[in-house]
Amino acid sequence: MIKNIMMNLKKTIPLICAALSFFMITSCQKEQIVQKPNVLLICVDDLRPELKSFGAKYISSPNIDALAEKGIKFQKHFVNAPSCGPSRYTLLTGQYGHYGNNALFLRAKKIKNGKEETKQSMPEWFKAHGYTTVSVGKVSHHPGGRGGKNWNDSTKIEMPNAWDRHLMPVAEWQHPRGMMHGLANGEIRVTRGGMDVFQTVEGNDNIYPDGAIADEALKQLRELASNNEKPYFLAVGIIKPHLPFGAPKTYYDRYDGVDLPEIKHPQKPKGRTTWHGSGEFMKYNRWGKNPNKDVDFANDVRRHYAACVSYADAQVGKVLAELKRTGADKNTIVVLWGDHGWHLGEHSVWGKHSLFEESLHSPLIIHYPGMEQSGSNTDAVVETLDLFPTLCDLTGIDKPNYIQGESLKDILVNPNTDGHTAIAYTNKASTIRTETHRMTLHKDGYVELYDHTTEEKETKNIAEEYPELVEELKVKLRSRLNLK
Repeated sequence: MIKNIMMNLKKTIPLICAALSFFMITSCQKEQIVQKPNVLLICVDDLRPELKSFGAKYISSPNIDALAEKGIKFQKHFVNAPSCGPSRYTLLTGQYGHYGNNALFLRAKKIKNGKEETKQSMPEWFKAHGYTTVSVGKVSHHPGGRGGKNWNDSTKIEMPNAWDRHLMPVAEWQHPRGMMHGLANGEIRVTRGGMDVFQTVEGNDNIYPDGAIADEALKQLRELASNNEKPYFLAVGIIKPHLPFGAPKTYYDRYDGVDLPEIKHPQKPKGRTTWHGSGEFMKYNRWGKNPNKDVDFANDVRRHYAACVSYADAQVGKVLAELKRTGADKNTIVVLWGDHGWHLGEHSVWGKHSLFEESLHSPLIIHYPGMEQSGSNTDAVVETLDLFPTLCDLTGIDKPNYIQGESLKDILVNPNTDGHTAIAYTNKASTIRTETHRMTLHKDGYVELYDHTTEEKETKNIAEEYPELVEELKVKLRSRLNLK
């Protein structure tokens, strides 16, 4: 009898082991399925594609370039508005919106009034799908996402229901408004004319506001990475290279003696365009100098902008290094996005706010674990509106039916995949960018048409020569923006 029992055990034990193994394997598989990827969204203010990975050979941007070597670089990414507020509206809602910097506050007012349906924003959508959502720094238009005189009134929320935590360290700059335009060691802008347009000061990264933002981002990243129960959506907003151009001297020193590239088409455009007089830039203290008339001053402005890019790059590097140190990089999608471009003398403009290429063209890099096309470029035309559906696809959550962009997942899999037209707008005009042309339609019907396959690019208006193309692009533009 004992012999029979032993023989039965010998037959049964392998079956029990096999069943346990199968249970453990399937349990792990189930856990992997529900373990959604984290999202790290890094927003950089006023960052044109002035990066080595985007062809600016003289720029020192090692940390963003290292991310670019791991991800896909979108060389033809265009924002939907040439200003901080409306551009971030499209990023965070996936919809076209108001042209003003108060676009998100107008949306918040609609939510508060409750008289019309307001669709969930991207962070709110991710929150509803089980994500912990955190913002640090300038993610929406106001750093920290609050209104009021000093942008710190917790009764005036820029994005209701979006963030579990929306944080803005202020250090010695007193409040978020002080941080936004702060210079070294706590200097706050009272008036533009009373603040220097650029500055270089000896010291470490924390003598300027972004040092404190980066420190808080690292703190949040450590906390989020230590919680394995929920995935996170962490958005970090770096302020520089926004005006005024201030950065620690070590970053400015990188450009000592460096030859700057020639400014392309620096003349004020002939005829009617969306050109403007660089009001934001010109109102700062410029010591009586005009970069359109003083080459040495223009080059000094450009070097200070470059120093701010390198300073911003260093803050990005700290965040990416901490992501790797925590081990969370193995399951985190990383997006680096510039909220719009910036003229450095092109068309005789210093700033954004036009509908020229320089105002609308900004860097976009996307990396996710296991991607097969690491380090690739794509020349597909895409727009900021596309990021919401793309992140839904990459994380495996449902896409809402109201978002107006297109997922970039197919381009990430095959960078040779075609893109689509890109739309942008101001209060006075709207524009459409194809692979070869840009057409800008003013509200009174006046048209600009430029051929990007020629040397002239956006210096020669050819609208009268190509009426059929103008009409075709008008139809597409009006359809996209629901214009009559």
